[in-house]
Amino acid sequence: MSSLKHNGTSPLFIELTELPVPTSAEFIKPNDGVLRVTYSVRDNERNAKKSVTKTFSLNGGSPVTAQESPEIKASTTSLSTERQAILREASEKRFVEIWAGAQLEACLEVTKAHGEFHTNEFTSSLSFSPSETALLYTAEANPPIVQNLSEDPYPKFRYTPHFGETLHSQKRPTIYLFRWRSPAVAASPRARAAKEDLSLIALSPAEVETVPVLFGQAVFATEERIFATGYEHTKDGRILGIKYCPNRPAGIWELTLPTQDALGELDDRVSGSAVACSSTRLTLSERSCRSPRVLRDASGTPTKLLWLSNPVGGAHSACVQLYSRDLRSDSGDKVLVDTVFEAGEKEFPGLYLDYNLPASPFTEYRGHTYVAMHSLWRSRSTVLFVDVDSGEVSHETEVFSGGEPYSWKVLSTDGYSRLVCTRSTPTIPSEVVLGAFDRQGNLNWTLLDRPALSMEATEALNGLKHSVVSIPERYPTDVLVIQPKEVPPGPKPICITYPHGGPHSTSTTAFSPAAIALALEGYTLSMPNYTGSLGFGEKWVQKLIGECGTLDVGDCIATVEHLITSGISERGRQFVQGGSHGGFLAGHLIGQYPDVFQAAVLANPVISCGEISTSDIPDWYFAEFGLSFEPDTLLTPETYKKLFNASPIAHVDKVRTPVLLAIGEDDLRVAPTQGRGYYHALKGRGKQVEMLTFPKETHPIDGVEASRVWWEATRDWLRVVAEQM
Repeated sequence: MSSLKHNGTSPLFIELTELPVPTSAEFIKPNDGVLRVTYSVRDNERNAKKSVTKTFSLNGGSPVTAQESPEIKASTTSLSTERQAILREASEKRFVEIWAGAQLEACLEVTKAHGEFHTNEFTSSLSFSPSETALLYTAEANPPIVQNLSEDPYPKFRYTPHFGETLHSQKRPTIYLFRWRSPAVAASPRARAAKEDLSLIALSPAEVETVPVLFGQAVFATEERIFATGYEHTKDGRILGIKYCPNRPAGIWELTLPTQDALGELDDRVSGSAVACSSTRLTLSERSCRSPRVLRDASGTPTKLLWLSNPVGGAHSACVQLYSRDLRSDSGDKVLVDTVFEAGEKEFPGLYLDYNLPASPFTEYRGHTYVAMHSLWRSRSTVLFVDVDSGEVSHETEVFSGGEPYSWKVLSTDGYSRLVCTRSTPTIPSEVVLGAFDRQGNLNWTLLDRPALSMEATEALNGLKHSVVSIPERYPTDVLVIQPKEVPPGPKPICITYPHGGPHSTSTTAFSPAAIALALEGYTLSMPNYTGSLGFGEKWVQKLIGECGTLDVGDCIATVEHLITSGISERGRQFVQGGSHGGFLAGHLIGQYPDVFQAAVLANPVISCGEISTSDIPDWYFAEFGLSFEPDTLLTPETYKKLFNASPIAHVDKVRTPVLLAIGEDDLRVAPTQGRGYYHALKGRGKQVEMLTFPKETHPIDGVEASRVWWEATRDWLRVVAEQM
């Protein structure tokens, strides 16, 4: 009989997960002080995610809130702020629209020209030309059309790799150029463009490599000059999964548009026909490069190109290099911020960024131009400014004595002296703040927006405290601890060890609704940043390579022991929870230390590393365990033996802990067979185990209903065990 019984919904969980999360921002009228912030909102009752915008007048007045139309897939404002581009899908039709204020200046239906718009962070493009007469965007090219299957059916069925986890529908990202006026026409808003002036072409860069290259992230520099990120197939015909993996074969390319005369020869100017343009790779093949950003001077002339770079292969995330190129002289590339191999506790550890720089990252103060970004610095994310000439790094949100250890995210800048950020702590939900430099170069912060909380939620959050604890003799391991401020007499609260996935990721002081809701159930949360976590220096990222299953497990059990000896938790009152590599660690902990943990919860865990199966990142199973991975690599018996011995499945016979599993049935990162195999292995050995499977859910299990049910199952599973202790 099942020991997992549903105990109803949690009002606090519902409230916390439905708080609006700022996701992007844009200064739509910088001179007038008008800022628009977009929020993501979950609706548990309707099982839906929504986008909401708030428009702020920085010169006074109340913000205006509007629910963003689900028809709008992407939008951007031009450099002059006179125009807005919208990619729209409505009634199974797709449109590209150009708005000049409240007036529709140009509109083209592109339903037949290509497939879905690409709006992901890896391949999407949305860039106005300097004259504001053309727009670049990325969409899925139509597959080859087979008119008569009896003649040649193969193109319809020929294998085409996709971009992996959550991007399985994206196989042919293509840059499209939509033009509605001649560049010679003045850029001021005008009446609606004539139909005969509209044109749409697909850019088809000349291939100069031996493997196919797929392009995205395109930005205009001049009317003819474009910079883009090119993603390469591997020699064996793969596109390695890119989500969370900034180490893929990719480079920054320069594309040159064909002449207007060549475009004028097209038979159908709005069909999306492919037009060849010259192409040159600017970056080295051993570097994985992305996120091109063009810096312009006051006259709009492009002066510098900046981009992010990681080594190809190896650790799936690591210290980032920031590069620049002088566009006025096309001089050699310059490393603005280099890899930091080792750093002291309070020293700059190097750049550990999201996949991209902010869409609008540049700001000016103290007579210099800087690129603004947020980067991991040990157990928090902080705001950094990098001088675009010298590469000097300024730390702008350092925590001083008594200050809140906020984790920050830069959303956008106005290109001059202001930037908008979001910040949070484990007990303070995401706030929107405006940073502005005064004439002395001092950065001053103004709170623009914070979510409204019920009195019950406010009191509950005020009842928690958090701290970052360093683990003696395990440097750089530390642990983020969230616990009740007041503990009643008797046994200490049960401590849940909650290691992050990756393994190259970080548990930060950012607000996490699901984690905090669990802490509000009366638990102490211990979130270790073990060796291999980001934000501590490259030395520690590399130190984990080849030691997964030993060093990271040792760090995690050391955090358990330290919290016990320091009086924060108590022996015999220990749970463990984790997903992905965190699930790998949880599986190891209950196998290697069967007497320590009384309950375990694992989501899409890596259980048997030799069973690569359908993973979109097969190289992970080699690289992270210190093995070479090449296009012709095969899984030999010797390799399988090493991977098996490094896996939780090797310790399954020793497991005594009750285990709850959650599996996303459409997970392309860790094959669902991993979790299912562990379930049957435990079940066959007479162990206490339950498993929930979620149709159409991928690796994160982040659908509105699925994530709520999964959280409730975790709560109920742990509650049953706790009541028996």
